[in-house]
Amino acid sequence: MSRRKNTKRSSLGTRSGFSTMLRRPAVQLAMVLFVAFVVYLIASAGIGGTSKLTSLVSVDEAFEMYQGGAFVLDVRTQEEWDEYHAPNTTLIPLDQLPARINEVPKDREILVVCRSGNRSQEGRDILLAAGYNATSMTGGLKEWYGKGYPIEGAPQ
Repeated sequence: MSRRKNTKRSSLGTRSGFSTMLRRPAVQLAMVLFVAFVVYLIASAGIGGTSKLTSLVSVDEAFEMYQGGAFVLDVRTQEEWDEYHAPNTTLIPLDQLPARINEVPKDREILVVCRSGNRSQEGRDILLAAGYNATSMTGGLKEWYGKGYPIEGAPQ
């Protein structure tokens, strides 16, 4: 007796084209990169968190904010302030800011400034962590003075 071989294949033992494609390393890598890109876009848009963690403005933008009524917070030392400062600004040295944060208004945009722009970023971050709308100025008051914006006193 001869046996007839079944020429039909069972669909249970074969893989579909899509699942075979998903098993390829290049496709898996592409999917991981796509997900990483979506996460990056969400993070950079500020969804779910504070979007101004890296908020910096140029000296020209800072001057516009100053003219527009932003609260300007100088985080330099008293000695630096006495030498020169922008008019109508408030001095709270950086090392005192956490203890004196209640002196900063919550209902206004805050522009944090210093001599060269480094301490202002740290001051801005302290304010952002406390729920303030804060921005820091790149270049600092040295550049502010160099552009001819108002100053009381003069840098030496």
